[in-house]
Amino acid sequence: MPFAHPAPRPFRSAALLVAGAVLVAGCGSGGTASPGPSGAKGTDAAGYPVRLDNCGQRVEVPAAPRRAVALDQGSAEILLSLGLADRMAGTATWTDPVLKGLEKANASVPRLAERYPSFEKVLDAEPDFVSASFLYTLGKGGVAPREQFTKLGVPTYLSPADCVGKDNGGDGDGVRTEPLTMDVVYGEVRDLARVFGVPERGEKLVGELRARVEKAKAGADFGDASVLYWFSDSQGPYMAGCCGAPGIMSGTLGVKNVFDDTKEEWPQINWETVVDRDPDVLVIADLTRRAQSAESAAKKIEFLESHPVTRNMTAVRKKRYVILSGQAMNPTIRTVEGIEQLAAALRAHGFAK
Repeated sequence: MPFAHPAPRPFRSAALLVAGAVLVAGCGSGGTASPGPSGAKGTDAAGYPVRLDNCGQRVEVPAAPRRAVALDQGSAEILLSLGLADRMAGTATWTDPVLKGLEKANASVPRLAERYPSFEKVLDAEPDFVSASFLYTLGKGGVAPREQFTKLGVPTYLSPADCVGKDNGGDGDGVRTEPLTMDVVYGEVRDLARVFGVPERGEKLVGELRARVEKAKAGADFGDASVLYWFSDSQGPYMAGCCGAPGIMSGTLGVKNVFDDTKEEWPQINWETVVDRDPDVLVIADLTRRAQSAESAAKKIEFLESHPVTRNMTAVRKKRYVILSGQAMNPTIRTVEGIEQLAAALRAHGFAK
């Protein structure tokens, strides 16, 4: 249900009133950044304004943000990983504990809401830049459409992973028209690093992530191992289709997703069909949110081992479970964590050849 938003109070933040912070509809679909001319009028440093073609909109950031709000955990963790906690005014929409190593930085940033904050709540943080991981967050039913921030001169950024090669026009979580790659996630890191004027930090983070992927897949040969990715809900379970973040994991490690015949991001699939596919390994999201049934890994496993339809599945009988954070199964920097943990679990379960 869409939020009903009262009229926002006047802004006190001078940064929010910077002239030229506009977004104009464009033809770009991803997130390509380019710096404006050095010393351009209205900038506070060389390299600004930064202009991006981002998910169909032209974004202009006039100066390095000082009060950024990240509306999804994935976006927040990128900013925190870039060492930008001191320039963040808030975060929201969390499914998991923060990435290890970022606890102290995260604790210094106000959490506006565990799920979607109201538009008014975000405005109270006096943001000069807003980022999100999912189109829904910056749309009807989420926090607010991007246009509402545009009218107030607040630049917004949407993760290209939720728009590049993806059709979000129907119901559900969208359909992948082409497989997602980690390069799209790395592009998001670079975009945000450039927006904040720290491109070298972005390159460093991308280099570290690339190295971890290479290490995780080195010598990986898991034969014909089949896997299933279960994100949430036991009544109408959301399983991964072919081509999102779980597709990156499967492709990197050379295993088969038993539902790679659907391009839906997270189709709801009945348990009879799951049992019929009978995967070798179950990859299970361990969520801390409480939005649906069986959010935690413990609840999911309890369901699998007690339900008459699922308890005789091969992976259940042999307890071949891989527990991942929800963020690892979303297209974020933590997808790398998912690759690492899935590779380790497949080895532990004896699938390495």
